[in-house]
Amino acid sequence: MIGNQRLGLVGVIGGDLLRNAKIPLILLVAVLVSAIFVVTTAHRTRLLTAEREQLVLERDALDIEWRNLILEENALGAHSRVERIATEKLQMQHVDLSQGNIIVKQ
Repeated sequence: MIGNQRLGLVGVIGGDLLRNAKIPLILLVAVLVSAIFVVTTAHRTRLLTAEREQLVLERDALDIEWRNLILEENALGAHSRVERIATEKLQMQHVDLSQGNIIVKQ
């Protein structure tokens, strides 16, 4: 009991800390704040790592699709090359068989 006031244990401890232990209190707050920053930074790092892995997988899938498109383009290009050589060098012509009569297109 202090004078006519009756303080609780928490009030007495808080008063003592504010009067006598300012530096340890500041250090405690600094430790707690830095711990919170460490936890949030680790969480954000994990999220960004997972996002990066997803983007790498997507890039690999797009790379495979790009290679397949190049192969398809080369295959189709070889067909048109053969057709061009047949018409230019061998003087071959297209034939329309849809009407039953053979009609030569120029």
